[in-house]
Amino acid sequence: MSDIGPLAPDASAIILLCSSIGAPPGSVRPFGPTAWARLSDQLLHAGPARRPRDLIGLTGGEIARSIDVDAEEAERIAALLARAGQLAFELDRLQSRGIWVVTIADDTYPGRLRDRLGPAAPPVLFGSGPAALLSGGGVAIVGSREADAAAIAFTQALATAVAAGGSTVVSGGARGVDLTAMRAAFEAGGAAIGVLPEGVERRLRDPSIRAALAAGRGAMVSPYHPAAPFSVGAATGRNKLIYALADVAVVVSSADGSGGTWSGAVEALKAGWVPVLVRDDADAPAGNRSLVALGAAPLSSAAVGEVASAAMLLGLAGHLGRVGRVGRADADAAVSSGQQRLFDDLAP
Repeated sequence: MSDIGPLAPDASAIILLCSSIGAPPGSVRPFGPTAWARLSDQLLHAGPARRPRDLIGLTGGEIARSIDVDAEEAERIAALLARAGQLAFELDRLQSRGIWVVTIADDTYPGRLRDRLGPAAPPVLFGSGPAALLSGGGVAIVGSREADAAAIAFTQALATAVAAGGSTVVSGGARGVDLTAMRAAFEAGGAAIGVLPEGVERRLRDPSIRAALAAGRGAMVSPYHPAAPFSVGAATGRNKLIYALADVAVVVSSADGSGGTWSGAVEALKAGWVPVLVRDDADAPAGNRSLVALGAAPLSSAAVGEVASAAMLLGLAGHLGRVGRVGRADADAAVSSGQQRLFDDLAP
């Protein structure tokens, strides 16, 4: 059962602008995070300042005169908002399938995504299971889809220890390390979040996932349309969400210099969203050693038995003094982005 309350007054407009819910094939392309952040800033500085919902029902010409966008962009906005009449039906249909929607304007949107990702935060999230899990932090456990036996054993031991320590496992939901981590957490009686590289609908067909969601110990979330198929681009794009939702991250196995696990870990190290630890056993792949050289902290299988929570992993990363060479992201810069100020400054 969803714990999402009534959506914010501007949520419908944001869903229409930033998702393809209810749109027929070949429709106008919705706004991505960067484009939405730019539009929200234009709304904030329009005179008089406007909210997203104020644009519903306007023609392209009226939108162009209201905010600082050219005629082509204004027509795009008008076309996206033209689906307003059928949106409620589409949201009801998703709800009947156990899928909720939350926007960046809603109180239930995870604040750590706004704070850490700033303009790169997805304006719309689709999910299933208790949304409150997304705001509770945890341990991100990520790695290759083609993990070997040693990596799988390490993942199972780590996820079991994290669950026993009361922390939530955050992972990507893909086969290999990600799915192993989630299932190990569930089997240990713990909680897990799956940040999916596809829509949530297909995962809801998995009986073990449905059982965890029903028990309140699991949540699936995705920035993509609920029916979206897997793609490499989507997998890469959602990596930042895995790290941003966690308190600390562990990379179990990574190729050296390429692949989604590598790019996600390097991005996290550069941004400084969370401390990153990497499996450092003798049989770990070369990419793991390269990540340590870039600033990740080593974590051996022998140490996993001593780890029982996100706090303990954070302590280990701090003790080793290796939490990334670039440092933490500038939270003040993120907080100043227009998409976050819009709803505060225009609050009634």
